[in-house]
Amino acid sequence: MQNPELRKEIIKTARKLSVLGLTTATWGNVSVRTGEDKFLITPSGIDYEALQPEDIVKVNPDLSFEGRRKPSTELKLHAEIYRNKKNVKAVVHTHSTFACAFAIAGESLPPVLEELAQVVGGSVDCTAYAKAGTWELAEKAVKTLGNKKGVFLANHGTVGVGRNLKEAFKVCVVVERTAKATIFCRVLGKINVISEDDVAELRKFYTEEYQGGKPSITHD
Repeated sequence: MQNPELRKEIIKTARKLSVLGLTTATWGNVSVRTGEDKFLITPSGIDYEALQPEDIVKVNPDLSFEGRRKPSTELKLHAEIYRNKKNVKAVVHTHSTFACAFAIAGESLPPVLEELAQVVGGSVDCTAYAKAGTWELAEKAVKTLGNKKGVFLANHGTVGVGRNLKEAFKVCVVVERTAKATIFCRVLGKINVISEDDVAELRKFYTEEYQGGKPSITHD
């Protein structure tokens, strides 16, 4: 079995999604790039608590797969992101409550918290609707994501990407927290959005200072 430690990290991340309420049952999915358009991904229909390293599916560039399980139904979504975003090494897809509220409304989540500006790089925008598991959804997600680290899938959920699993997971946590705070803030009647210049400065600090300007790590 190849990449045993990476498989364990995927399972650990998937289980954290359930513990933190970022998804329920077998919804959501987690993947990590292992090479040029190759990646490991959680299987379809298996409870996260029951996952074993050998359940994680290896996906090849032609989308053929290896292992004892079928890959997540969002295989195309992950594949399209890796094909078009070469700096992305990990993808986490969640169905968290407050973020889903924005996805249902088809609204963007503005950069109202500094941590969102730092981690995502600005607003989290929402795709037009497309059915789950389709190339149409995958293509719309890539287009809407742009150079940011998070995107809403209309009437569906959130996708976070990063240089590793830790970062992709952090994106989803920060997006959910910001979505919750924003909805609560609307009750107060006023939302102050961070300016584009400040967002750029915050993002620069995060990537160059906080992360030390370290290059992405490729898992071989």
